[in-house]
Amino acid sequence: MVISTAPPKVIAETRIAFHAMTWQGYQQILQALPQSRAARLVYDRGTLEIVMPSELHEFARELIGLFIRILVAELGLAIKTLGSTTLDREDLDRGAEPDNAYYIQNQPLVAGRTVDLSTDPPPDLVVEVDITHTDIDKLALYAALGVAEFWRYNGEIWRIYQLQNGAYQDVDRSPTFPQIPKEKLYDFLAQAQQDEVAAERTLRDWLRSPPDPKS
Repeated sequence: MVISTAPPKVIAETRIAFHAMTWQGYQQILQALPQSRAARLVYDRGTLEIVMPSELHEFARELIGLFIRILVAELGLAIKTLGSTTLDREDLDRGAEPDNAYYIQNQPLVAGRTVDLSTDPPPDLVVEVDITHTDIDKLALYAALGVAEFWRYNGEIWRIYQLQNGAYQDVDRSPTFPQIPKEKLYDFLAQAQQDEVAAERTLRDWLRSPPDPKS
């Protein structure tokens, strides 16, 4: 087994990658780790990456999650939050524990019960914070899992990907929240660095105000 580590360019995540890993080996490691662990595992056809996030990563993850929940509540939508629930597909030789995952459009199909990916659709929206280099091709991974919308944030840039014909296309606005301009997340994160409550209040006030036809 070949083991490699990627040195972080900022203190945001520590990553350890194991190559030539079998599905069975991945499952053994997954089962051996405690449920309360902070580390997250991602497996892609022989490559297993263990990610240990730190403050910068967790700030972005938590606040993006709050941003989504505010949008859902204020826009009158429904949501089922999976968080970092393991999304395993042995038939695809892939598995992931994303930073955040949600059912929104398909929430009625999974409401009130445990999700079974062998029969249920994949989450509608997955969020990953990748500030340091990752050996995993996340676009190919989540496209293979069939996730319709994928958000990726690298600490500076927020990219929105929409699944089209089996591959992701970089789009300007979220298909789930098409009325929300991209700069709103940037504004929210910037204000939250100083005052998270004020950032939430500002976003809710904006959502409750009459829409600006120029936005």
